Amino acid sequence: MQAYIAISFSKRKFLQKELDAIIDALKTCSILPFVFVDNFSFSPGMENEMMQQAFAAIDKSDLLIAETSDKAIGIGVEVGYAKAKNKPILYLRNENAEHSTTISGASDFKIIYCDANDLKKQLTGIITTLVK
Repeated sequence: MQAYIAISFSKRKFLQKELDAIIDALKTCSILPFVFVDNFSFSPGMENEMMQQAFAAIDKSDLLIAETSDKAIGIGVEVGYAKAKNKPILYLRNENAEHSTTISGASDFKIIYCDANDLKKQLTGIITTLVK
């Protein structure tokens, strides 16, 4: 089982603790994490290839986790594609971050967390339910 993790490319380095918590929760439930922004790099002009790779990776995944503490249009596109493919979608954001109505509205599960430990605890609970 694999989880596609959608996260802001521009804010990726600022979300390391949160990403570590997500990966730990997934591994606890024997789910392989796939962080698109960590696996591919594209130059300007390679937008078509980038989206083809993202869609192929979502197709290979069993669920999509959208970390939306930093709003990013790309996350919305990934969520929309996953929704069209009937993949379970988990919406995550820090309690101090701006709410994303569109991504939240397309999501099957919502986690509003206060810190990385809280995120891991809540996510582990939901994933445990999903894999049963």
